[in-house]
Amino acid sequence: MKDISNYRKSYEKNELLEDNILQNPMQLFKDWFAEVEAVGGVEEVNAMSVSTIGNDGFPKTRVVLLKQIQNDGFVFYTNYNSEKGQAIMANSKVCLSFFWPNLERQIIIKGIAEKVSDAVSDAYFSSRPIGSQLGATASAQSEIIISRSFLEEKLKDLERQYIDKIIPRPFNWGGILVRPAEYEFWQGRPNRLHDRIRFSDEKNQKWTINRLSP
Repeated sequence: MKDISNYRKSYEKNELLEDNILQNPMQLFKDWFAEVEAVGGVEEVNAMSVSTIGNDGFPKTRVVLLKQIQNDGFVFYTNYNSEKGQAIMANSKVCLSFFWPNLERQIIIKGIAEKVSDAVSDAYFSSRPIGSQLGATASAQSEIIISRSFLEEKLKDLERQYIDKIIPRPFNWGGILVRPAEYEFWQGRPNRLHDRIRFSDEKNQKWTINRLSP
């Protein structure tokens, strides 16, 4: 057995104090996102974990890509018939998590998920590379398949079918908007005394702000 109990580092790059934070958590998210992007060192700044409660009662987390930041929430795209999509349709309470090691920051967002409009999904689908459009059409996401070659042959058939043609968005593929109900901003600090600031219970566009013990 490999002992990894001594794996540790000291977090010393920044601080998160009440007297210098914004009262608007969405704007603070945008500022952090921009800072992480500007510093560099993170290959996909928009990579986030999405946690759902499955129909089997178990939580499940997977990494997806954030595609739109709106004033009312965060949008990603998926197959609605996938395990993730079905879980969201059955229980709209989800959790998003961003971890950016280059600035030793994490943001956890609890929210309520819903489908975006067909028009929004259509617009994004048509903006994707043709390969990505065909991939979304070929994949019955989360379903058991007999082999990799089965999937590749299906893709080849679609490539032949849609030569010089517009690829329609699959009816079961589209966007999910997560409307935040709570944000938690985490900034690594020395001696494991990390900064944790929670924004919760938005009322009349005002959030309750609390510091949490690390």
